Parts: sequence; C-alpha cells; structure tokens
Amino acid sequence: MEHIGSLLLGLGNGGVFAALGLALVLTYRSSGVINFATGAVALYVAYSYAYLRDGELLVLFPGLPVSVDLGGEWGLAPAAALSLLFGALLGALLYLAVFRPLREAPPLARAVASLGVLVVIQSVMAIRLGTAPVSVEAIFPAERWEFGGAKVLSDRLYLVVAVVVLTLALTAVYRFTRFGLLTRAVAESQTGAYVSGVSPDRIALFNWMISGVTAGAAGILIAPLSPLSPTTYTLFVVPALAAAVVGGFTNLVPTVAAGIAIGMVQSEALSLAADKVWWLPRTGASELVPLVVILLALLATGRGLTVRGGLVRQPLGRAPRPRSLTLPTVFGTAVGVIALLATTGTWRSAVIGTFIAAIIGLSLVVVTGYAGQVSLAQLALAGSAAFTLSGLTQSWHVPFPFAPLLAALAATVLGVVIGLPALRLRGLTLGIVTLALAYAIEAVWFRNTQIVSSEGAAVTQPKLFGLDLSIGTGHAFPRIPFGLLCLAVLVAVAWGVARLRTSALGSAMLAVRANEHSAAGIGINVVAIKVASFAIASFIAGLGGSLLAYRRGVVTFDSFTAIGGLALLSTAYLAGVTSVYGGILAGIMAASGITFVAMDRWVHLGDWFPVITGIGLLVALIGHPEGLATGGHELADRLDRLRHRKRTPTATEQAKRLTPQQPTAAEADLTTKTSVPAPASTDQTEPVSIAKPVSTAKAEPTVPTQPAGADQAAEPTEPAQPAATVLDISGLTVRYGGVTAVSEVSLRVHAGQIVGLIGPNGAGKTSVIDATTGFAQASGTIQLGGEPIEGLPTHARVRRGLARTFQSLELYDDLTVEENVSAALFGARGDERHRALAAALDLVGIADRADRHADELSQGERQLVSIARACATSPRALLLDEPAAGLDTTETAWLGERIRSISHTGVGVVLVDHDVSLVLSVCDYIYVLDFGKVIAEGTPATIRADRAVADAYLGSVHDASAEVEAEIEEIEEVEEIEEVETEAAAPPETASPSAVETPSPPAAETTPTPAPATETTPPPAAETTPAPAPETTSPAAAKTTPIPAPAVETASPPAAKTTPTPAPATETTSPPATETTPTPAPETTPPAAETTPPLTAPSAATTSSAVTR
Repeated sequence: MEHIGSLLLGLGNGGVFAALGLALVLTYRSSGVINFATGAVALYVAYSYAYLRDGELLVLFPGLPVSVDLGGEWGLAPAAALSLLFGALLGALLYLAVFRPLREAPPLARAVASLGVLVVIQSVMAIRLGTAPVSVEAIFPAERWEFGGAKVLSDRLYLVVAVVVLTLALTAVYRFTRFGLLTRAVAESQTGAYVSGVSPDRIALFNWMISGVTAGAAGILIAPLSPLSPTTYTLFVVPALAAAVVGGFTNLVPTVAAGIAIGMVQSEALSLAADKVWWLPRTGASELVPLVVILLALLATGRGLTVRGGLVRQPLGRAPRPRSLTLPTVFGTAVGVIALLATTGTWRSAVIGTFIAAIIGLSLVVVTGYAGQVSLAQLALAGSAAFTLSGLTQSWHVPFPFAPLLAALAATVLGVVIGLPALRLRGLTLGIVTLALAYAIEAVWFRNTQIVSSEGAAVTQPKLFGLDLSIGTGHAFPRIPFGLLCLAVLVAVAWGVARLRTSALGSAMLAVRANEHSAAGIGINVVAIKVASFAIASFIAGLGGSLLAYRRGVVTFDSFTAIGGLALLSTAYLAGVTSVYGGILAGIMAASGITFVAMDRWVHLGDWFPVITGIGLLVALIGHPEGLATGGHELADRLDRLRHRKRTPTATEQAKRLTPQQPTAAEADLTTKTSVPAPASTDQTEPVSIAKPVSTAKAEPTVPTQPAGADQAAEPTEPAQPAATVLDISGLTVRYGGVTAVSEVSLRVHAGQIVGLIGPNGAGKTSVIDATTGFAQASGTIQLGGEPIEGLPTHARVRRGLARTFQSLELYDDLTVEENVSAALFGARGDERHRALAAALDLVGIADRADRHADELSQGERQLVSIARACATSPRALLLDEPAAGLDTTETAWLGERIRSISHTGVGVVLVDHDVSLVLSVCDYIYVLDFGKVIAEGTPATIRADRAVADAYLGSVHDASAEVEAEIEEIEEVEEIEEVETEAAAPPETASPSAVETPSPPAAETTPTPAPATETTPPPAAETTPAPAPETTSPAAAKTTPIPAPAVETASPPAAKTTPTPAPATETTSPPATETTPTPAPETTPPAAETTPPLTAPSAATTSSAVTR
C-alpha cells in the first residue's frame, strides 16, 4: 500500500502535465508548432491569478509599476476568469505576431521561435518579479483520504478530476462541433480548407486561444501545490512533451492519460530513490521518467526510412560551400589576435567567451546545419566534458593537452549514445528526445551532490612544457596566453568544419539532411552518417566545454542547464546554423560574448539582454526564417553572378587539368575510372570502364533523334548471343498489409540491355523497383551479377552495383548539380573522384550545369541530374523510375538518347515509364505488369502485337489483327496498287516539290524484300515508286509508331537501318489511316538493299501479287 500511496501522491503533478500536454496538442494540430513556451504561458497566467487574488493587476511592461492596486482581494471565480482571458489573449497575440508570419517557414524555425517566446516571457518574469518562490492560496480542500490503507490528499484528486472534465469538454468540442470538424480538416489539408472556403488562419487563431486557456488552467491548478517560480514552470514542458508524444501530438485522451501516469511514476521514483533502491540514482530519478516514456513511445511507433509517399523533409537553408579556406583563416586569426591584444579585463574576458561559445556553436553547425539532426543537448555534452575534465585533472592528474582531449572523447561517447534515437527519428521529434536527455543529464549528474560537490568541481589549470596557459587571477585576469589557446582551438575547429563541408563526408551529411530516402538510394549508409555527425559534433562541444571549465576554474551546473541548451540552439539558428560564419556569429551573440558586454557597458541593458535577444530572435526569424547568415550568403551569390568572379573549378574542369595520360571522360569517350563490373563475369571485384564495349552480338541501334511518338525506325532486336546477366529477379512478391502489390514477378537483365517494365497505374512497377533496391520488404530471390542481394540493406546493394532513380527525383535542391552527383561518390578520393564525377556529368550531357543549384534547372535537366547521380555509383544495373515524367517530346527524345548511351557502356537498364513511345523505341525487351503480375514479355514487336497487353495498357498503340481489320487492309492495299500503277506511268518531273523535302521509305521498304529482288528492278520503276498513300502506310513504319503522327514531321529513313522487321509481323499490321506521305523524289529515297537485310519474305513483285489475290 505504500507504493499505491506514492503513486496517488503524484496525481497533482500528473494532472498539470496532462493539461500542458493538451495545450501542446492543440497548437500542433492547428498550426504545426511544437510550442516550447507552453510552460511559460502557464507561468504568466498563474502569476496573474496570484496577483488578482491579492487585489492587484500584474504589469510586466518595463518602466511601469509591477502591479496596480484594484482596491481589494478578488474571489476565485473572477480571478480565474480574468486570468484565463489573459491566457487567451496571449495565445492570440503569439499566433498573430509570431507564428502566423512563420506559417511557411521550416518547422525548426517555428520551434526556435517558440524558444524565443519562452526566453522572453521567462526573462521578463524573472526581472520584474524576481526568482523567489511565490505561494498561492489553495483552490481545493486538502483533506487526507484513505483508500484501502493508501492515503492521499483530496486536492490532488480534485485537480485530476478538473483536468479530466476539461479533457472531456475539449474532446466533445473537437469531435461533435463544426469547429472541431474544421480543425480536423485544416490539420489534414490547409489547401483543401481554402478550397472549401474555410480560413485556416482563423481556425488556428481560435485554437491558439484555446491552447492559452488550457495552459493557463494548468498554471492556476498547480499554483497552490507548487510555489510559483519562473525556472520550475518552464521545465514542466519536458514531461508535458512526453505526454504529447504518447498521444502522437494529435489525440487528447492518450495525452492526458500519459501525463497523469508520468506524474504518478515520478512520485513513485522519488519514493524509491529515498529508500535507496540500488538501481535508481539518489538524485534525478524523477527526471528520468519523461525520457523513458518518450523512448518507449517512439520505439513502439517509430520507423526507419520514410516510406514512399510519406517523405518528411526539414529544410534548413543552403549550406554554402566555402569559396576559399586560406584567406578567411588568416583574416579571422588576425582579427582574433588583435581583439585579444587591444582589450583588457572584462572586454578581453568577453572576447575569450566569444571564442568558446563559437566553438560550441560550430558543433551545432555540424550536427544540425550539415546533418539535419536537431540536437538540444549540445550544451549538456559540453558540460559532460567539463565535469570529466575536473575528474581527470584532480583525481587522475592527467596533464594538458591530454586531459581536454580525453574529456572531449568522453563527450563523444555520450554524444553517440544520445544520437542513437536519431537512427529511427528525425526532425523535431529527435529534438524532443535530446531535450529530455539533457534534462536527465543535468539532474542525474550535474546537480547530483553525490557526484559533484555543492561548491562545484575544481579544474587544474593547463600548462604545456612549463608554459602557463591558465586564464589567471586578480589583475592578471584574463591572460593573453589562455586567449590565444582558445583562439587556436577555434581556428582549428572552424577550418575543420569548413573542410568537412567540402569533403565527401560533408556531401553525404548534406544528402542525409535533405532526403534520407534518396541518400540511401545512392549508396550512403544513413546510420553511419548520423552516428558520425553526432560523434564529430560531440567532440567539438567537448572541446568547448573543456575550455569553458578552464575559464571558470570551478565547474557548476548553472553553466550547462537544459534551458541554456535551448538558448544555444536559438542563438545558433538565428546566426545561421548551416555555415561556419553562422557558428562564429553565434559566439558573438552569446550571453558570455562581446555583444552582451557592449549592451551592458554602453546602454546599461545587461539585465535585459535575454529579453532583447529573444525579441530580436523573433523579429529576425520573421524576416529571415533560415537565419541571419543566409541573407549574407544569398547576397554573396548575387554579387558573384553580377561580377562574374572567378569561382572554384568544378570537378569537370579539374579533371580536364589532369595529365594527358589521364584524359577526361568527354575526351576519351568516357573511358574513365568510373566503372561497372564486366558483363562477361560475375566477379564483382574486377570492374571495367564505364565506356568499355560489351562483348555481345547485338547490333548497335541508332539513338532516337526525334520526339517520342515519331515514325522512327523499327525497334532494336535482342542480342543474338545474350551478354552476361547482371540482374536476375525470380518470384518477387511484395505485400503491404493484406494487399499483394507484386506477385511472383521474375525478370532478367543482361549487360548493355535496356529492359522495359510497363503497365497501368497501380500495376506494381515502382513496388518492383522498391523491393529490388531494398526500400520495400519482399520475398523471392534477387541476384546481382550472380550473387544474392535480397538480404542486404539499400546502401549495400548500391555499393554492389545496383542503382536507381525516383519518380519524384529526390534531388538535393540546396546543393549544386556537382554536389548532387558527388554525393554518390562517397568512397572516391582525389583525382579519382574528379574523373568519376566528370564522367557521370558528361555521360548525360550536363557538365555545363555543374555549378548550378538543382532548383534552378528545368525538369528535363533535373531528370538527367538524377540519372547522373545514379550512374556515379558505378552500377551494373540501373533502374529508372519514370525518368520522362513531366518532359515534352523533345526532352523525351533527348532523354532516350542518354539512356541508350548509358546502355552502350555495358550497364543493364530497367526502364519504367508511362511514355509507351519511349519504352518501345529504346528497349530491347519488355515486361508488362497488371495487378502485380507479369501478363506478357518479349520484344517491342511482340508486346505491340499482344492483345492482352492492349486490353490492359496500350490501347490504340496495339497492332490489331482482327479479321475485319485484315479485310479492310486488303481492300486498301488493292487501291494502293492501282494508284501506284497510275502514278508510275507519269513522268518523274511531275513529282511534288514537297516530296523532295519529305523523305519517306520507298515501296521496296513497305515489304521485307530481299536485296537481290530489289536490285533486279528497272531503274525507272525504282525512280517512280511512290510512297504509300494515306491508307497504305508502310507496315514496318506503322509497327514502330505507337501514336500516329504526320509523316512530314516524323519520317526518318536512317532509323529504319537499325533493325529489320520480321515479315510475319508486317503482314499482320494494320496501318494507321491518318498518315499521308507525298511521292518521294528518287534522290531522297535510299535503296531497299541499304536498309533491309535479306529475309525470308517474298520479293516486291511477289508481294504485289499476293496483295491482289
């Protein structure tokens, strides 16, 4: 019963956490904002209520009295009503002034704005009202009740009942009223709400007002149980966030239940810690509860890579590539030295504080700006290094510089542990986890008097070879040698972070930040990149924490609080978290930096510094949602374009500067280092050049040079002797729940072969690609080069030689074309990297766009960038998913050329596209899917003549062979013969001039006539052989034209040289009735012997006889 009593004792706090969780859910559902300032709103309403009960009106504006006398004490009901009204007005003000202008900003920007609100409200309260606890008169009677031996105070139960009633009321409003319906509609689709005539802004405004009332109610209810304190109330948001996570930030009842349970478990944890249970820490046991709840909830619902159709992006702004490292390094070092030499006392201490804060800020540039992982625990990691340094120097007597390096390594280990949730989470959800971790670390370690003395942890000052590097004391404080040490560390860290941005690892981080799905698709190990980003950032934060410990001399918890971590992220984001300059600017703007000293000394507003910086943060975010440094980056880019400044050479240009023995891809016909495994062997360890010819008997087809749908030549034939199989899929089955998307699909791709995969919408084409590349769970066997790969993760399949593109392209729009492609070259180094990059760009013809950002390209160019990025992985097999989507006919024809050029390098290509003309014109073999099953396969001629394919997909493209159409064909051919004989008697000069300009296959080409028979035709007859009439278009031409088009625009005799058309297919072809071709002049009609190899078809004369039967 003792444990039951402890649990019941936590009902009060649990009710407050539940109410705050409700407020978090309401703001998130209506506007997508995780409002970290919810606890601050509750604090303001609670203080207003407390002053009203005493007969005073709280005034927070500076320069005015703190309160105004109202002439007497107020009762419970009027004081609570007016206070709740203040809460509603505060919620409306926050939305209209801050969050409505930021509705299109990145999610992290809105979260940072809420942190700014938190800082402003908390700081104003602390300055105006002080930090001394304020007691409030009880609302409910505090009687002691017993339940089966367990004792509980009645006021806790009343509070929980009040919260439950509030929850039921809100649930009824949002479920059964029109306002609730509109709120749910806006949460699903703001665009749909606009179309329906509903204003999402008005709905969000009302929800923010209700959220302010709910948070205020929580503050009023908890005030009699927990004395008012700015710091305590703001930290209530951590367990409230845990409750909201359980409810998915959408469901009210689970959120309330989780909040009440968290309060009860915290109470029991405190009881167990007091009893000295061995598996619980004496201090901080209750603070561990929210962390455990969050982790359990996310493990139960969290997922790995975002599935197709549910991709979540967290834009942070462009991370500019450093144009130069030497000049900024030298200039920055010189400025730092001058600042140290030119200042003394407090100003020099501020300069040193700026250096240290900038180092910690640069850790956020790595983990958040580059890798996109929102970490609110960087200050806690710095604190872990500082307290570790104390133990190393005081207890173990480890000398400098080994002590700070070991302390930074310890922070690295802790950082990797903190980063483990990032393997399943991303964005602000990860930020909530890291905040809970920082909250727990502060309580369990930094505030634990069993580990850290109540007076703090002393640190032995650094010395190197007898040289005193300490900060000094008395008049010597702060000493220049210590300032130079901090500057040296800052310069080294800044140079390393800038160098990281230009490295392969940095490109991989940016790829993961932009799109984890796409990053895995080009062979990047997303897990490894996330862990590496946390490790590097933690080491940098550890270095900063060690220097801060040396600066302070005695390490205390107040320098590394969880609230301080929130302020650190806010400052870094405001400064520009995506660049080195932003990290350094964050140091300048930090509370210990030179900006604070300047405000304190010059305008005497040091006490108001947090308020001013908080307001400045909000104003700056509204104007520059991606940070102040972003504006500078954009200005620099514009100036570069205007002045045509010399830029850093692209990879293609660097490759051209190689020695003559190492030509670039364009100069050596793509015979570069970029390679794919040889098609003749399944040994994956022996790659060949991407341009190396494939040893097959396949006739090289002509690349289509006209728009898709043109009357181009016959489709290419299969190799007489198939090349080595690069991709073999057998029995592939994909299920999504109870739906079978793909059923027992088998296909095979040879080296240098283009295999088409077509079918109607929902046939399972993309599911086949997803399953093959590891993005979807599937059964069956998948072999690449003869080796099974079905058990490998996505990035491992890519590294074995399996590449793909995506329907939505998944490009990294904030990176240049060169950086997009180079992200796939994670393992390449130096000249090898430059040559491979140049080869990939040249292969698809976009080398001249290398320095353009992806979002500046046309749709066709973006498609080519996607293909180039896939080719850069040195694939054996390349899977193209809808590469022609959004392209016009000219761009599609150009794309077809590039796909054919890729296959010429020996890469097996699988082409999935709804443009049937493209697929039929470039593919050597085609599989047709319908309802997840293969219903047909064969050459393009076979697919075109298949009735089942026509019924399922092709429609009018199908070469019908019904008896009625055959009879009509015979009648039309008889009419053609009569017209031919009539025109043959006419003089040659009667030919239409347009005929000379419009090439058309001769009569000999309308049937597969052997060369000898053509050669025996008298010259006059050959000269006067007319082109087919509108009803008698050449069967071979009709066979290769999925969509009929005018012959004047699409006839292409050279394309007819690519591949002979079998006679049987010609005899069963129903020519389109819409084509018209004028009589060609003899000079423009190539002899049939040049275009049609000998076949077993009859001669031209025999054909004519057969037609007239």
